[in-house]
Amino acid sequence: MRAVHHEAPVYLHRLPVPGEDRYLSLALVNTRFTVSHGQVDLLDDTEAAHLWLVRHGLLPDQVVINGRQSGRLRTLREALRTLFEARVRAALPPADALDALNTALGAAPATPRLVWTADGPHRADLPDTGNPAAAALSLLAEDATDLLTGADADQLTECAAQGCARWFLRSHGARRWCTTKCGNRVRAARAYAARKTGPSSSP
Repeated sequence: MRAVHHEAPVYLHRLPVPGEDRYLSLALVNTRFTVSHGQVDLLDDTEAAHLWLVRHGLLPDQVVINGRQSGRLRTLREALRTLFEARVRAALPPADALDALNTALGAAPATPRLVWTADGPHRADLPDTGNPAAAALSLLAEDATDLLTGADADQLTECAAQGCARWFLRSHGARRWCTTKCGNRVRAARAYAARKTGPSSSP
């Protein structure tokens, strides 16, 4: 059994942005971001994609994925980013982005089941677990569909800090940055620019 390697660069432990605790599809879109030394892609190869799925409870650690499956995960991520942008602009998305999400939704069709818990019986639609990687994609696509079609979609926004590119759910209408760190960075850059372009003081 292959164990998850839990020692990771510090950027893997960044605090989640608002909404990631409720929507894994937001966390998926935010696996590509920028730090001081350049762009980071948490899904840049098959092992990294496996690690991300395991860390988010979407895949058992012992299940191995192949390059095609990790590629499908990256394809879904880029499609979701495009669909989020279309939702915010109130525009029709490109057909290929919509097709990618719908393909993932159909990758592991859900089957209705009667589930009996301490609260009593209730219906649950469970994805096909015969292909765990496809089931993970289906769950992520379903999560994104819930976000895009629900009331929370009105709070969906991309961080306004230059180079950040992370998406989050606004807690209030005026919020423009995913974290206070991004907000502080923008304010510091503005203050620096104001000092640099302001009138020089006389001797």
